[in-house]
Amino acid sequence: MSLPIPGTPVRGSKTGKPIMALLDLLGRTWALGIIWQLRQGSLSFSELQACCENISPTLLTNRLKELQQMKLIEKSVQGYQLTPIGLELFHVISPLGQWAKQWQLLFDEQQNQKGI
Repeated sequence: MSLPIPGTPVRGSKTGKPIMALLDLLGRTWALGIIWQLRQGSLSFSELQACCENISPTLLTNRLKELQQMKLIEKSVQGYQLTPIGLELFHVISPLGQWAKQWQLLFDEQQNQKGI
């Protein structure tokens, strides 16, 4: 699968709008999970693999390469870490976690009403 470069056609968009390229990248298996795990600092390959529910080494290697090529993470002596733009992306998507908790409450309420 080719890298979703802003300005070029990507999955779901022939125009290659930057947001579509980003959504293509983040929609790939474990891409968001890796970014999430690196939010607090550097992790080694094996630490990332353990944090990502024992993701296969091949898939982790592929995602790390993609995220590095897209300039969201970098490899250092300490391991893999978010780049400044990767950390900025994390801060942009982090509020989605709180939103998702509110969204979940709608389903919890629905389940509780069915149980009455």
